[in-house]
Amino acid sequence: MQFSSGKGTFMRQQLNKRRTDTLDYMQSMLGQLRNMAEAERCDMLAYLVEMAYVEVSDILRGERPLRVQDKGHRPTDVPFEPTGKIKFQ
Repeated sequence: MQFSSGKGTFMRQQLNKRRTDTLDYMQSMLGQLRNMAEAERCDMLAYLVEMAYVEVSDILRGERPLRVQDKGHRPTDVPFEPTGKIKFQ
């Protein structure tokens, strides 16, 4: 789809603003989740949430791409089959 120069630029700016707003919100929520996990002494969970927080920060700064382009190892290429019910003892 071809946009005129002015309209295309405006649309890209709107999409970029929406993406930035969404990523800012995600970063805020991840920060709160990290604090909650730390308060509950869930060290591994706090660490994993921290890694997601850092990833969002890197994306916002432009230091990391939005998508990984390795087509040979995309998660959607792996069939998902549920293992069944989990029994706790």
